[in-house]
Amino acid sequence: MSSPSACPECLRRARLLAHLAPYIEKVSSGAVGSRSPELLRLSNEDLVEAVAAKVGARMLAQIESFPERRLAADLLAAQCWACCRHDLAYPVGLRDAADAPWALFGRGDPVLLNRLEPEEAVTVVGARRASSYGREVARELGRELAAAGLIVVSGLAFGIDACAHRGALEAGTTVAVLGCGADVAYPASHRALWRQIGERGLVLSELPPGTGAWRWTFPARNRIMAALAGMTVIVEAARRSGSLITADLAADLGRDLGAVPGPVNARASAGANDLLAGGACLVRGAQDVLDAMLGPGVRTAERPGPALTPELLRVLAAVEEGEETCDAIADRLDLSGAEAASGMASLEALGYVTCSLVGSYSRTMVQPPGI
Repeated sequence: MSSPSACPECLRRARLLAHLAPYIEKVSSGAVGSRSPELLRLSNEDLVEAVAAKVGARMLAQIESFPERRLAADLLAAQCWACCRHDLAYPVGLRDAADAPWALFGRGDPVLLNRLEPEEAVTVVGARRASSYGREVARELGRELAAAGLIVVSGLAFGIDACAHRGALEAGTTVAVLGCGADVAYPASHRALWRQIGERGLVLSELPPGTGAWRWTFPARNRIMAALAGMTVIVEAARRSGSLITADLAADLGRDLGAVPGPVNARASAGANDLLAGGACLVRGAQDVLDAMLGPGVRTAERPGPALTPELLRVLAAVEEGEETCDAIADRLDLSGAEAASGMASLEALGYVTCSLVGSYSRTMVQPPGI
């Protein structure tokens, strides 16, 4: 595939969005017709009229006169590249979206754009304030999906997004779609993860380099994540979670929608459980995603772990039955505290369980051989 490129018209559109960002912030809301994905469907003239009528003519004139050489120089300085809707490198999933970005800016190997098709990508999103259960499921799901050859798409946010990215990087590749410029690590505490994704995957944005994040840019980037993938999976979400916007956008595009079940009394899982009640695909692991996207049995997701002794299998079974601490496991299995602690340490080292900061254990998706 040839190197991606973007025409001056589409690059200027992106520049216009950056200039209009504070104006869009003032008018963008949850009301029909003023949501950021809906505003971004408008032409340049209509968008300026809708959000910044008083300065519209002057702003359009400035954008139209922006030198082409400056557009290219800014990309080079930010170590980014760009492709637009007129380029063959433009992702297939965005081509049938009415509100697709005119241009995409990226960091990372642009060859990956050639693989970024709905049949080969899955979006995994969820709560920023995720529980230990949600974080573990997201990481395991990202790892399993990447190991099965799919590209994991998410938004680099705290909680579920970051865990899905990290899991995917352990086994394959991932794409982060940002609500700021692709050269801006947001949130700043995820700079190391942002750098890893740029080195081994892709960081994408519809906003030009140097653009900061605004409230409206997050639902706007959600429409890109929904369109890029053949399926969107919600791992954990409350009823008012922003990740449910991505689910709605995916459904509007006719993409598959999945959700990971959570405890019925957990506020953080209420939104995901509502999606399941409404007919979303039940996602217990990567195999459910693969079966829904590609057809039952077309591709297999396997996550076998190392062999376990009979003693460790007993300890693992106790964890699966709800025991979360060494003391509870020792009491259930009639073991000494040292024996229970040793067993749990072994299971953690082998990847079968994880331990929280308060010393409680939870099961991972790794399965003993033959299970």
